[in-house]
Amino acid sequence: MIDALTRLVARRAKAVLLLAVILLAGLGLAGAGVADKLQAGGYVDPQAEAMQTYNHMADDFHRGGLPLVLAVSVPEGQEGPASAYGRDLVDRLKGDGRVESVVDGFSAPTPMLLSENKRTVLIVASIAGGESQAPLNAKAIVASLPGAPSPVTMTPGGQAYSYAQINDQSSKDLLVAEAVAIPITFLVLVWVFGGLVAAAIPVLIGIAAIIATTGILRAFTAITDVSIFALNLTTAMGLALAIDYTLLVLSRYREEVAAGGDRPEALRRTMNTAGRTVIFSAVIVGLSLAAMAIFPMYFLRSFAYAGVAVVVFAALATLVLTPAILTVLGDRVDALKIGRRGPEPDPHDSLFYRFTRGVLRRAVPVGLALIALLLVLGSPFLSIHFGFPDDRVLPASASSHQVGDTIRTDFAEDASGQVSVVLTEKVDDGAVADYATRLSTVESTGTVVSSTGTYLGGHRIADGDPTSRASNGTVLVTVSSKLDPLTNAASDQLDRLREVRAPAPASFGGSAQLNRDSVQSILDTLPTVLIVIAVTTFILLFLLTGSLVLPLKALVMNVISLSAVFGALVAIFQWGWLGGLDTTVTGAIIANMPVLMFCIAFGLSMDYEVFLLSRIKEFWDHSPTHDRAANDEAVAMGIARTGRVITAAALLMAIVFAAIGFAGVSFMKMFGVGMMIAVLLDATLIRMLLVPAFMRVAGTWNWWAAAPLKRLYDRVGLRES
Repeated sequence: MIDALTRLVARRAKAVLLLAVILLAGLGLAGAGVADKLQAGGYVDPQAEAMQTYNHMADDFHRGGLPLVLAVSVPEGQEGPASAYGRDLVDRLKGDGRVESVVDGFSAPTPMLLSENKRTVLIVASIAGGESQAPLNAKAIVASLPGAPSPVTMTPGGQAYSYAQINDQSSKDLLVAEAVAIPITFLVLVWVFGGLVAAAIPVLIGIAAIIATTGILRAFTAITDVSIFALNLTTAMGLALAIDYTLLVLSRYREEVAAGGDRPEALRRTMNTAGRTVIFSAVIVGLSLAAMAIFPMYFLRSFAYAGVAVVVFAALATLVLTPAILTVLGDRVDALKIGRRGPEPDPHDSLFYRFTRGVLRRAVPVGLALIALLLVLGSPFLSIHFGFPDDRVLPASASSHQVGDTIRTDFAEDASGQVSVVLTEKVDDGAVADYATRLSTVESTGTVVSSTGTYLGGHRIADGDPTSRASNGTVLVTVSSKLDPLTNAASDQLDRLREVRAPAPASFGGSAQLNRDSVQSILDTLPTVLIVIAVTTFILLFLLTGSLVLPLKALVMNVISLSAVFGALVAIFQWGWLGGLDTTVTGAIIANMPVLMFCIAFGLSMDYEVFLLSRIKEFWDHSPTHDRAANDEAVAMGIARTGRVITAAALLMAIVFAAIGFAGVSFMKMFGVGMMIAVLLDATLIRMLLVPAFMRVAGTWNWWAAAPLKRLYDRVGLRES
């Protein structure tokens, strides 16, 4: 099939390229402005308790919108102008159809709305539109409000506005990543290929994959919610995979040309070998990413949509556009050379061959030392604490982050830690008052507001909020807290609140419950995802190698290497080593990120595994004897032939992910840094040291499979040659 496709493309190369330009132009137009259709949320299962509580609040109390918080501050002794300005803001918000409800410290100066120094007053508005529209509504509302008179200041924040700022920041981060990654990768490719023309091909293939994927993402937004951060993955994976695949094809093509064949025949041989490897790698990477679609939260599902699309387009572009470009260019593919590049050395004389032979001679100590090192590096992962993203994922200069810091430091009660309890069946006022009174006695709670009164420390201190009883009899009880909702203390407090006997079925919401639900949703789904990834990877690697040992080896090594990556991330972003790389350290890791990184890093590591094992298998199959010496020689030759390609590909991929590491959104910075570490670790310690050490120890057992499976492989197995 690949041979027929290559012949067809070679015969119609110019027509293929013209058609590709037309298709990409169409997809590019479709994807233009896709960022405006993407969203900043999606971290929790829509069926989780916290989300159901928000649904009750929206349906019964018209308070289900995302909060917009305006912090009105004045210097000491200047309360007069602040009060007039604040009341004007409240009136404007109440008159805006996009605002569901407004509470403010000017009308009700509670500890949650008035700072301890009496200089900052909060206005909290519930913004309609859900995660898709509320951030845009909040941004438009803030832009329409009058500026504060001197010396008063007004700073916007809250979840609705922070989501809007996250969207804006993510778009800026994407531009920075592209501006950094594309030129640097091109320069590195010039060094790898020794020429400008050859170096441009992988970059063009990557850009084509990115453009095509944005068009597909735009189509997805018409039928489902898609995260704004899917664009970051599209850029990173589009460049990384296209460079990986094209680098493999171009390197094999040069190898075949150097062997003495004419270019058309060299191209066919290349696509029948390296082209098959590209397809196989794309299937494994695509399935690892597709597994994220099993999760119920659209943040992770979005990466499945973007990841699968970009893998498909990167592979298609490599299999179709690359041979078309090589056919059209002919000898000109080596034009515009930079420096003097001699012929490829004999593999036996290469540094990679000699280095691998040295590792094979010391396989046991090398293997044991590396495993011990990786386990030590991964040990911090055992103390990981999961959290939910709040304003602190933004840079400290963002207004939402500033408002959040003000609330956490200057207020007796943390508005972001508020717990909402909906009594979902009709109850009388006496039962509500008793329940609210007992809730207010829980340690570290602040005021508890219900329809019957406001309670503090077991005593009624003020009137309640009559709108907290809905027309159908359900009741909303709001419990303020003095604790950061991401901490273990807040989780313990939530347990104690839930232990208070409710007079009717109670549904809990708020940041602490969201945090708990986001972690639980992942833990409930994770075993299924891991099983799917492990089984499909094992089967596919068996079809590539005909071995039951090598797929198991690949799975174990991937888990060990990724544990080291996660250990580094905990040390940096949870414990604050290296200053948290200029992020705000909250003592928690966003729960979705380790899962996201595992699926992507696992798929990419298998990308290199396929590159390497396919060549090792090729040399093993052509060995005159299948003994331990032949196994060692196949390993050394496989690494000698692929070491330069894998090393260059890993360096280029690391550059792409490092560019994402410049992101202003902290968990995307963690993603970029973590993926950079994973790629470099995999291409060096794993591929160059641990793989040959293991394969030396296993010897001919590397290629073992039960007889029935051997016969199955002989019929349906996939081979590069």
